[in-house]
Amino acid sequence: MIAYIIRRLLYAIPILIGVNVITFTLFFVVNSPDDMARVHLGVKRVTPEAIRKWKEERGYDKALLYNGAAAGAQAFTDTIFYEKSVKLFAFEFGRSDQGRDIGYDIGNRMWASLAIALPVFLLGLAAYLTFALLMAFFRATYVDFWGVVACVMMMSISGLFYIIGGQYLVGKLLNLVPISGYDGGANALKFLVLPVIIGVVSGIGASTRWYRTIFLEEISKDYVRTARAKGLSELRVLFRHVLANAMIPILTGVVVVIPLLFMGSLVTEAFFGIPGLGSYTIDAINSQDFAVVRAMVFLGSVLYIVGLIVTDISYTWVDPRVRFE
Repeated sequence: MIAYIIRRLLYAIPILIGVNVITFTLFFVVNSPDDMARVHLGVKRVTPEAIRKWKEERGYDKALLYNGAAAGAQAFTDTIFYEKSVKLFAFEFGRSDQGRDIGYDIGNRMWASLAIALPVFLLGLAAYLTFALLMAFFRATYVDFWGVVACVMMMSISGLFYIIGGQYLVGKLLNLVPISGYDGGANALKFLVLPVIIGVVSGIGASTRWYRTIFLEEISKDYVRTARAKGLSELRVLFRHVLANAMIPILTGVVVVIPLLFMGSLVTEAFFGIPGLGSYTIDAINSQDFAVVRAMVFLGSVLYIVGLIVTDISYTWVDPRVRFE
C-alpha cells in the first residue's frame, strides 16, 4: 500500500509542474506585466512611468526566467518565475496586488467555505444515494417512473432559480432565516441553513438520476442473479452487493467535489454574501488582482490532484482487484 501511495504521489509531481508552467505562461508571457499594469491602472493612455512604478511595487519589474544582471544562483532566483511560481510549491502565496497577505486571507476564508460545502457534500451524498436506491428497489413501477420525471425536471432548472427562489420564499415571505450575510461561531448557523438546503436540493435531480443508472447497471449483472438465487432478500442484495460494487463510479464522481470543499462555490457565496474562498476569487477577478487569481488557480489544481490520489487509494479499499494489481 505504501509503495502504491508513493507511486501515485510521484505521478502527481509532473502534473502539478505542468499546471504551474501553463499558469505562468498565461499570466506573464501571453499577458505580459505591462499589459497587466495597463488593465489594472484602467487608463487609456498610461504613462511609462506609471507602468514602471506599478510593476516595481508588485515585483513584476524583474526578468521572467533568467536575470543576466545577477550573479550565481540569483540569476534564477531573482526572477518573476521563481518569486511568483516556484514559491507556490512551498505554499508561499505572497501578497496580493492590493497589498494583503494571500495566505492569511485563504486561511481565514476557507472555514466559511467548508461550513457550507461540507454539509452540502455529506447530506447531499446521503440523500442522493438513498433516493437512487429507493428508485432502484421500486424499478419499473410508478415510484421509479415519477421519480425519474421529477429528477429530469429538477436537473433542467438552473441553479440560480433555486437560489433566488429559496431566498424569496424562505427569507422574504416566511422570514425564517437571513437572506445573506455571515457571522462567526454559533451565530453562523442561521446564515448557513438556507444555502445548505438549496445546495442539497439543487443537486437532487442530476445526482440521483446518475446514481440510479449505476445501480440499475449493477442489478443486471450475474452476481446479483446468483445472490437472488441463494434466497437473499432484495434489500440485502441492494445494500450488501449492489451498493458495494457500485462504489468505484461513486467515488469517481465524489472526487470532483473535493476541491469545492475548500475552494467554495463561486455562485452560492456570491449570492449569499458568504466570505469564503469562492467570493474571494470573484472579488479578485472583479478587482483584477492577478496575484490572488494565480494563487487560487494553483491551490485548486493541488486540491484536485489530492482528490485524485485519495480516490485511487480508496479504490484499493473497495475493489480487491485494484489491490491485487
